[in-house]
Amino acid sequence: MFERFTKGARDVVKGAYVHAERERAPHVDEGHLLLAVLDARGTRGSFALGALGADTAGKRASIGEALLTARRRAGLSQADAEALAGLGIDVDEVVARVEEAHGVGALSGGRRLGGRRPFAKGAKGVLESSLRMALAHHDRAIGDEHLLLALATRPGITSEALAAHGVTVPALERVLYAGGEAAAS
Repeated sequence: MFERFTKGARDVVKGAYVHAERERAPHVDEGHLLLAVLDARGTRGSFALGALGADTAGKRASIGEALLTARRRAGLSQADAEALAGLGIDVDEVVARVEEAHGVGALSGGRRLGGRRPFAKGAKGVLESSLRMALAHHDRAIGDEHLLLALATRPGITSEALAAHGVTVPALERVLYAGGEAAAS
């Protein structure tokens, strides 16, 4: 499958490894892929983010902060936290207490000190979904735009962070495949 990746898509995968290494994360996850897509320049994915207004430094930082917050909550999305709040469980309070006792980031997973980081199940799913996205649009290669579409499509923290900044699947489809206009016709 990787032979079908464009240079931009391969750069995103490499960038995701860099983000995971910087965090000393045990694996490369969907959040790392999203951060790497946000880092891309001069690609169809970066064009789409720009057209939707999500390529500014402030928005990139806000999306990164949303991913960090979710990672600190052991990967729980905002929707998960709201559902638990409905049961009387304050996730932020639980995280604060755990971090008070065990240190900041205690719920974000174990730390990997060396060696090649494997892809987490969700990140593998994003890569597989990107192939399906490319095939559905009759594209011969898998670009970073397909990775972005896959990240926006799959339920979880990445799609939630993107949607909160106006990057939804319908908006991406319009920008990428309907003449580049972000607004609905």
